[in-house]
Amino acid sequence: MKFKSQKLAYYFFSTCMLLLCLQITYGFIMGFAHMGYDNLHDYIPFNTARAVHTNLLVVWLLTGFMGAAYFIIPDETQRELYSTKLGFIQLISLVVVGVVAVIGFHFNWWEGRKFLEIPRPLDFLVVINVLTFLFNIGITLFRAERSSTTSIVLYTGLVAAALLYLPGMIYFENQSVDSYFRWWVVHLWVEGVWELIMGGILAYLLIKLTGVDREVIEKWLYVIVGLTFLSGILGTGHHYYYIGAPKYWLMVGGIFSALEPLAFLGMALFAVVMYRRSGREHPNKIALLWTIGCAIMSFVGAGFLGFAHTLPSVNLYTHGTLVTAMHGHLAFWGAYAMIVLAIISYAMPMITGRKNYNSMYGMLAFWICNIGMLGMTGAFAVAGVAQVYLERKTGMDFTLVQQEIEPHFLGLVLAATLFTTGVLLYIYDFYKYGRPNDEALVALTDNG
Repeated sequence: MKFKSQKLAYYFFSTCMLLLCLQITYGFIMGFAHMGYDNLHDYIPFNTARAVHTNLLVVWLLTGFMGAAYFIIPDETQRELYSTKLGFIQLISLVVVGVVAVIGFHFNWWEGRKFLEIPRPLDFLVVINVLTFLFNIGITLFRAERSSTTSIVLYTGLVAAALLYLPGMIYFENQSVDSYFRWWVVHLWVEGVWELIMGGILAYLLIKLTGVDREVIEKWLYVIVGLTFLSGILGTGHHYYYIGAPKYWLMVGGIFSALEPLAFLGMALFAVVMYRRSGREHPNKIALLWTIGCAIMSFVGAGFLGFAHTLPSVNLYTHGTLVTAMHGHLAFWGAYAMIVLAIISYAMPMITGRKNYNSMYGMLAFWICNIGMLGMTGAFAVAGVAQVYLERKTGMDFTLVQQEIEPHFLGLVLAATLFTTGVLLYIYDFYKYGRPNDEALVALTDNG
């Protein structure tokens, strides 16, 4: 660690670990409900658990991205953050908004719009919070004597994420128009600007971990940005098939959805090629595992599985089924959760000055998490295919189909238990590092 203000990242990372645990808890509530054991329904109905589960996913990932930015930007600009105090205020306000939103969901205080359930007053607080974050990072970049493609791409992705939150705040009485703009937030975040954030963090980690020349890695980053914009923007069309949008979206969405895996394939090749060209052995093997694993798993989950069910002829049957959950879980895990865990694994030895690079707990966490997530993906796939056949092909009633596929959720819960074990090992390893200290300013500057 080169700058004191990088310690701010630790508190964002700690927060996102807690939010991840809470998200998993609600995931288990949903899993048991799918098995027929919905004993908490009077207190936590399924729709409440789903809203909390999906919204916590967004919040903990954004918290991780913010922590990553607070760690990376000072290193890339070679100066302290503009205001550490402003960063702490922003974190506290983000937590308060999140807690109020989650409690509100339990009392039916929400907008009722899928993935954008957060109540409107809290929307404005979120905007203020994100603008505060962007101001803090932006002033740091503006005052820096040097900049890099990596930091600019990362900041551009964060700014674009803030801008694309705004269409979701516009009220439309027409359901089709409302859905049209809602997907600007949901799709263009996860398959657009978040990919820029992922690309920026991935490039930074590869520069630090592989020793490959920065110029080479940042040229690859330009390719990834180009592929992301080429496929991601018009690929939004695969959400417009069945909302009453014009028919031409079937063709546009189909073509560009087929191109979307290219961006993730580019990231996977990017990471693997840079690793193979590596001229040194970095001591932090765990961070390298998460980094390369992120690129590969994002291609499988977001690229391949996304392509497998978003083409119009397939999506006609899979739309709104557990096949979507199959794609969504592995996509979010591979593309975004793993990159957050990668930057945390890289940053913690730097922030704390403790060279606990390759502990047994950290290694086990990586493999157990990924095996568990693949098991969950498989369970969702089997349940989803059965659901599609019974419900969409044979015409069986929805509630009867849910009873038929209940046994598959036993496998899902078992795989989720394995996954959770890995997450707990990761968190144990995280807290074993202890709190950041100023000794790290000298202790690890030569290992970055």
